[in-house]
Amino acid sequence: MPLGSLRPSPLVEQATKRLREQITGGHWPIGSRLPGETTLAKELGIGRSTVREALRSLAGAGLVQPRQGAGVFVIATQPVADWPTRLRRAAVSDVYEVRMLVEVQAARLAAMRRTDEDITAMRAALEGRRATASASDAAFIDADIALHAAVVAAARNPVLTDLFAEFAPVLREGLISLLDLIDVRTEETNHGDAAHAALVRAVEARDAEEAARVAQAELQDTLGRLLARG
Repeated sequence: MPLGSLRPSPLVEQATKRLREQITGGHWPIGSRLPGETTLAKELGIGRSTVREALRSLAGAGLVQPRQGAGVFVIATQPVADWPTRLRRAAVSDVYEVRMLVEVQAARLAAMRRTDEDITAMRAALEGRRATASASDAAFIDADIALHAAVVAAARNPVLTDLFAEFAPVLREGLISLLDLIDVRTEETNHGDAAHAALVRAVEARDAEEAARVAQAELQDTLGRLLARG
């Protein structure tokens, strides 16, 4: 099946789409070598640099793999889901287990690295969480996540911060659903306040192990509820 010339703009996206269709449609099976850049450029009616960018995009999707001196080979017929997509598909309990690994270490680092400004931010977030005690579940969860985000930010590690930001939307949905099911706020509107206040105090006191312990216990309690929910 001939590839056919492409219309102008945006050429890279069009080239990527056309080549992906050839791969997912079985025209180039797994293990096969793609035509060279010059051949592809001629068939698509574009420049070699555009072909190169399209191939790079396909490699990023896990469909092809360049091999030095040998060419570009098909290694899969379906693209690998990106990280945000995989998170959205994951069970919230699985995401929460990874969250625990991230946040316990973040709490430990926060206690070691926090600044006065970080403590101010954490205290404000704690008060913000308390202020939503009588608000909707969504508002309460948003304030809860904001407090945890302030602790993670105090760890001064951009990778941890980015990981938490990726988790946050999935966690938000799962935690709101959890509150709907177990209704813990009926008996305790500001559920978990003591644990969160203890976490802030431990970080402020620069007690790394206590901060990690409090974070572990608080998150483990929620994970247990998630797992019990099934």
